[in-house]
Amino acid sequence: MSTSSQTLFDTPARSLADFRCRSRQRVRWSEVDLQKVVFNAHYLSYVDIAMSEYWRQLAVPYEEGMQRLGGELFLRASQLEFHASARLDDVIDIGLRVAKLGNTSVQYEAAIYCAGTLLATATMVYVFADSAQQPQPLPEAYRRMVQRFEAGEEMVELKTGSWNVLGQEAMRLRMQVFVREQGIPAEIEADAFDVSALHAVALNGLGMCVATGRMLPSAQEENRADAMRIGRMAVAKPLRGGSLGRQVLDALVDAAARQGKRQVELHAQRTAENFYRRAGFSVVGEPYEEAGIAHISMQKTLR
Repeated sequence: MSTSSQTLFDTPARSLADFRCRSRQRVRWSEVDLQKVVFNAHYLSYVDIAMSEYWRQLAVPYEEGMQRLGGELFLRASQLEFHASARLDDVIDIGLRVAKLGNTSVQYEAAIYCAGTLLATATMVYVFADSAQQPQPLPEAYRRMVQRFEAGEEMVELKTGSWNVLGQEAMRLRMQVFVREQGIPAEIEADAFDVSALHAVALNGLGMCVATGRMLPSAQEENRADAMRIGRMAVAKPLRGGSLGRQVLDALVDAAARQGKRQVELHAQRTAENFYRRAGFSVVGEPYEEAGIAHISMQKTLR
């Protein structure tokens, strides 16, 4: 570790509440020995699960994020200390935090609990390096993200605006989700309405758009001046299941309300129907296909 390392915490973690990043899982049959006690090597696997969650909470898809940072984090050393045993079907909580930032390295601390009882603690040192595994200085963007996260700050910046300002990042994500992932033809995904639409994007600490959507007047299709139509809602695959999609949706709904609109409408993919129901949207009409994908029309009354 570099002698110029920055210590982020002055006191050791004493409970799960000392970790902003927390994840939970149940001990599985494949992880225990004949006495139904977790085999020791699996505790490092639990820490790896927490590491994946840490990057999710940074709002950074790991692979694409590393490409933007221009390197990779390689494990240099790990240390594990046992305090008690986990057993089959125990529900365990894993806390993870960055304790130190060095010149080229970062030190993580983890703790594993069951019903508040400490089971194991771990320390891992990763080195930031190029493709030849030659150490490189930790990027400032990475340092800032970690410092903000551990300080309890928000990890995405939500912006609304025009296509000229937000379009490049929004389209990158939309092509990734709709074209490459869902197989929608690119000529259908990109249309003439983007230029006149209001766009919302969630940007992470690397400036990457990780969630997006757009809003148009319904009058363009249905001659209704009191309603708006939301569409092109997308969230980066590794970050789904969190709050990013809802933040983008709420930003667009709030924008419609500020314009004095009475209603917002959307064409929801059936797999996302419950997501929109939780946001107060109701189904209108019968299911149908759009771009080869099952959809349902939904709407929400604003006033």
